[in-house]
Amino acid sequence: MGKAAYIFPGQGSQYVGMGKDLFDEYPAARDLFSRADDVLGFSLSKICFEGPDEELKQTRNTQPAIFLHSMAVWTLLRPKDAAMVAGHSLGEYSALVAAGVLKVEDGLKLVRLRGELMQKAGEENPGTMAAVIGLDAKTVGEVCCTAWKEGIVQAANFNSPGQIVISGSVNGVRKAMELAKERGAKLVKELVVSGAFHSPLMQTAKDGLKAALDSVELQDARIPVYANVTAKPVQKTEEIRTMLSEQVTSPVRWDETIANMSANGASAFTEIGPGKVLQGLVKRIAPGVAIFGVETAVNISSIMRMEHSIE
Repeated sequence: MGKAAYIFPGQGSQYVGMGKDLFDEYPAARDLFSRADDVLGFSLSKICFEGPDEELKQTRNTQPAIFLHSMAVWTLLRPKDAAMVAGHSLGEYSALVAAGVLKVEDGLKLVRLRGELMQKAGEENPGTMAAVIGLDAKTVGEVCCTAWKEGIVQAANFNSPGQIVISGSVNGVRKAMELAKERGAKLVKELVVSGAFHSPLMQTAKDGLKAALDSVELQDARIPVYANVTAKPVQKTEEIRTMLSEQVTSPVRWDETIANMSANGASAFTEIGPGKVLQGLVKRIAPGVAIFGVETAVNISSIMRMEHSIE
């Protein structure tokens, strides 16, 4: 019998209106959004539901907004079959709440701080990111090494085979883009981002977040959480603390994460929260597994009806 894995999206999956149907339909979601507004001291729910898009896209708002939407879905779903979890970048915090490591309120404060620190680091050390499609990890690594002469650049997200995002200084990334095209990349595209995430240019954000992580209360994980930094399962609090601060300047090893979860028995992956980005990546990494997504009140009510009919 295969195991159930739950995965949580990161930045880029946000959209205006996210979570509004959950808020309208379910008192538990309403309570969670209201508590989040109280904890943060401003109306994050209003930004989620009404935007404007420019405000939702600001990293300091995007990160807690996606986290909150994922947590609302998770709170309503509370699946009993979760055997392992993982989250893409910011989504790792959602995964940690799901695994019992973090309280929702603490997770919310951390992701808001993480977003603020990353946005500030992006303003202080301007950089950029680019998607490289159609080259393997080794070739992208060589391209970044060569381009480093022009400025900082490294792989930031190993999303799926042949889909890698690079990050760093504007000169470094643009040189790497040029070299990637020469090496036969199918597509090289600069991304619209507010900073060079998962690169050394985020060092100040890493330092600030580490101080906050040192003071927050964590529990050992009830189920394995696959860490972005190593793509391996972690459950001990000290290891989790280290991984979360390392994650800010290290690549997200998503392709290895999904491959490892699949190798360890995961046969069904469910994305919890806004968008379908991770479902698309899983399809390319582990073609044989079942893939689901839950983000709306309609999704949740159909699951509840199904469970009710089984009982």
